[in-house]
Amino acid sequence: MSEKQLLNVTAGSTLGNIEIAPEVIEVIAGIAVSEVAGVASMRGNFASGVVERLGKKNHGKGVKVELTEDGILIDAFVVVDYGISIPDTAQKIQDNTRQALKNMTALEINEINVHVVGIQMESKEGELEIDDEM
Repeated sequence: MSEKQLLNVTAGSTLGNIEIAPEVIEVIAGIAVSEVAGVASMRGNFASGVVERLGKKNHGKGVKVELTEDGILIDAFVVVDYGISIPDTAQKIQDNTRQALKNMTALEINEINVHVVGIQMESKEGELEIDDEM
């Protein structure tokens, strides 16, 4: 059985250790990304889709966190609204995610990569549809 990977965020503290699981970083980043105007939804997998249909919200959906020797790498997979500026929205996603993680965990993030995996458009009937290119 593999040991769970945790981030130790206390350096030189005499009171004890504070450890943060990567899943916590995923949830914080997922909420921060979904707050940005122009983000229609986050890309999940089949399991997260089934869980959401059963009524449980998966806040870490569409976010992947890697802990490496170089630092913390975050990948966000988003579907954006049609007609918005993708570079501006991607910059806002990076800024909002970095600020949220800095405020809540005091961690510095090395990379926040934004992957636009689809565009959400309104169809003629007024219903929303997702155009994925994956």
